[in-house]
Amino acid sequence: MDVNIRDLRSLFETNVRYEIPSYQRRYAWNKADQWKPLWEDVRNTAKKLTEEDSQFKKTSHFLGAVVLKNLRAPAGAISMWSIVDGQQRLTTMQILLDAVHEVFVERAPKHAEKLEGLVLNGKVYYEDDPDHAFKVWPTTSDRDAFRHAMRNELPVDEHKESLIVQAHEFFKLEVRQWIDEVPDETDARINALFEAVATSLKMVVIDLDSDEDEHIIFETLNARGTPLLQSDLIKNMVLSEAKGIDESKVWDFRDPWWTSKKDMVRQGQLTRPQIDVFLNYWLTIRTRRDVRVADEFSVFRRYFFGAGKSIEDVAADIGKARDVYRKLADERQIIPGWEKFRYRRGVMQAGVLNPVLLWLLTSDVPQQQMDKAISAIESYLVRRMVRGMNTRSYGQVFMGLLIRLDESASERAGDVTVEYLKSRADWSNLWPNDRQLEDAFVERPLYQRLTQGRLRIVLEGIEEGLRTDKAEDPNAPRNLTIEHVMPQAWRDNWELSDDEEDKELAAHRRDDVVHRIGNLTLVTERLNSTLSNAPWHEKRKTLGEHSVLFLNKTLLDDAPDVWDEAAIEERAKQLCAAAAKVWPHADGIS
Repeated sequence: MDVNIRDLRSLFETNVRYEIPSYQRRYAWNKADQWKPLWEDVRNTAKKLTEEDSQFKKTSHFLGAVVLKNLRAPAGAISMWSIVDGQQRLTTMQILLDAVHEVFVERAPKHAEKLEGLVLNGKVYYEDDPDHAFKVWPTTSDRDAFRHAMRNELPVDEHKESLIVQAHEFFKLEVRQWIDEVPDETDARINALFEAVATSLKMVVIDLDSDEDEHIIFETLNARGTPLLQSDLIKNMVLSEAKGIDESKVWDFRDPWWTSKKDMVRQGQLTRPQIDVFLNYWLTIRTRRDVRVADEFSVFRRYFFGAGKSIEDVAADIGKARDVYRKLADERQIIPGWEKFRYRRGVMQAGVLNPVLLWLLTSDVPQQQMDKAISAIESYLVRRMVRGMNTRSYGQVFMGLLIRLDESASERAGDVTVEYLKSRADWSNLWPNDRQLEDAFVERPLYQRLTQGRLRIVLEGIEEGLRTDKAEDPNAPRNLTIEHVMPQAWRDNWELSDDEEDKELAAHRRDDVVHRIGNLTLVTERLNSTLSNAPWHEKRKTLGEHSVLFLNKTLLDDAPDVWDEAAIEERAKQLCAAAAKVWPHADGIS
């Protein structure tokens, strides 16, 4: 038995025939569960190959495993293999390759010539039998549809119900659309897609000798009926190393929450159980590097054998982090003092923070330093969100923070966090200062640029910042709606000033200004419908009678008799000053 990692080129470039035995089921993969996720992986891999960053030039994507058994063939004959396990995957790879080849015949003939050898055997091998052209040969019930899908000249009308034909049509359509999506990138996308399908897609290939019993191996591989998780592989290794020790003492993940489909989370392009996501974060902390999805077991092996620790120590470390992660990931679990931060982090969808947060919560950080670290992180995220700054650098930024924290004493975690984030000088990862924050408050139409949830946490934060220690409740309600003081339909009751010479230009500017934060507030849903498009004097009176929010008290106390662009700008500056206290920059965090 040989085990190797191989790309599609090495699997299919020789004259070969992979036959699916009669005891295997017919082709059953479908669009929702397999084709679409596979195509997204292929497309994303190809997209990375078009990027200039050299780190992506050797990108690869793992597709799973196949088990093949060598069938003895006469000298000079085509190489013959039986597919013991992975027939669905291998069949789909041939369908995908052929769909790409068919599109390339039309759009990129030279690339099509290179791909042809991956979907058809040499002519000398199929002169007497045309079916010997195919490198994968399905079960009897699928063969006719397979012929028509793989032979461009054959019509598929009679086989529209076949999943094989549907898969071929799906991939062909997606390939065409992606190549043509950006006309200026067509050539680059063709080159990248060729490299992706030929060399970047990898599989673990287990080759059995001709005298090994494939039936026993097939039954063993499929006995569980579900694929092994990365956590299964790690668990098996932990229990193997911890011989004679009670399992509950080294691997206690008995709570169904860890593997429940209901509680699965998105990580990268996959939806994974909580236990695998947790192990990914834990390994990220311990290895100080970004651990790729589905690579956790191999990373764990290298970590364990290189760390020089006993399996009991490693298991204890996993157990400590496990309990913290459960509180971090499950909203029903309580982390004292983290209610607001957890809520805002969830709205901002900042899952990239999780390894840093897990480190902080498992490293005996003093409470004052913990508060300082969380304040800095939240300020960094909120200020960048308001400025509309890109989030693509967050993986790199927070991995750098994690490394810096791990190199420092936990007693200084807050100081280290502030210093590190303050030192980000490049615009792509800058921590905006007060002036930059005010520019966003005054100039950006945040109602249009932020989601309702993200804009709401900004206004709620300001409301909570305005409340004094004598207020009945320090927290803003979470069920309020965003109201425009000057309504979006301002033309009904809010005339432009007679001083405006160019009415059309002034109206266009006002259409933008009404969406700026200086013109926004929070109200109950019932009050929102009452205010509607009413003129300013009516809105002012109604707000004064019914709203108890500090956000609206300051609005009414300071508001001029005419609510216009100047009033909106002035209020934006006032709100920014309040927001800067809620989310202070580095020097304001103590």
